[in-house]
Amino acid sequence: MEISFDLTVAWALLLAFAVYVYVVLDGFDLGIGILYPAFPRKEDRDLMMNTVAPVWDGNETWLVLGGGGLFAAFPLAYAIIMPALYPPIIAMLLALVFRGVAFEFRWRAGNRFSEKFWDWAFIGGSTVAAMAQGIALGALLQGIEVDGRAYGGGWWDWLTPFTLTCGLAVVFGYGLLGACWLNWRTEGYVRKHSRNIARILGFVTVGFIGIVSLWTPFLEAAYFERWYSWPQMLQVAPVPILVVLFILFLGKELYNESNDWMPFVLTLGLFLLCFIGLGVCMWPYVIPTSVTMYDAASPFKSQLFMFVGAIILVPIILGYTAFAYYVFRGKIKPGEGYH
Repeated sequence: MEISFDLTVAWALLLAFAVYVYVVLDGFDLGIGILYPAFPRKEDRDLMMNTVAPVWDGNETWLVLGGGGLFAAFPLAYAIIMPALYPPIIAMLLALVFRGVAFEFRWRAGNRFSEKFWDWAFIGGSTVAAMAQGIALGALLQGIEVDGRAYGGGWWDWLTPFTLTCGLAVVFGYGLLGACWLNWRTEGYVRKHSRNIARILGFVTVGFIGIVSLWTPFLEAAYFERWYSWPQMLQVAPVPILVVLFILFLGKELYNESNDWMPFVLTLGLFLLCFIGLGVCMWPYVIPTSVTMYDAASPFKSQLFMFVGAIILVPIILGYTAFAYYVFRGKIKPGEGYH
């Protein structure tokens, strides 16, 4: 029983890791699409797209790992979550497909009208995908109605003020990631304008973090007890304290012109702390507060068989991802690219 317990926890942590890696890797290239309207010149948009051209499609590997891993390791959770979140998940997948097509077709546009069309497809796909991800996260956090071993709610249960707020928070957060990435990887006007945008989006993102953080404990009594009851609040206090520290450091670095990479790293850290806060709320539930990860887990032999493959493949994926980023490191100048 102890081995099975450990394996279930290991799968939960592995899936959480996959989702976080997806958020930070695909987040900044979705952010670039979200920021496109702020850069109307073709040369600037070409430069922005070239910063992610070698790596953007590999980033989505982690989304496949997260979804496939949920289906394999926690099939009951998958069977309940998918019907509850069909609209935002379908919207996200269609947006990612449309965005991917736009990414490739934009380079082969034969005229200005066609290029504008694919630019807006890239903007729309990036924004809708980010919004849908935030809505899905908010819907999971606010709770899904469960009837026995199936989804017991309605088609529109995912659509609430809280989920829309979470969706906007993710859109602005991804925009901040994209701006910090461009500040790190570009020069000249794009770098300068990106840093100015990052300062604005930093304030907006912090505001949304505050709103969602204050709102979440009132969604479920278990959340409130975990964050505000004594002495449990002492155990979770380091998370909000570190969030405040990271916000202060990020604000300082966004006005420090000598360090281009630090704002991006601090933003990743801020996202990690928010992710940990989400884990504090949900643990040990995979569907708060109805289904625990133990209730939803697949049989031990199934988890073991898949986990052996995962511990072999995940380091390989991390290795080739790190190698790709290493090969295409450094700043990209206007007129340069990999397409």
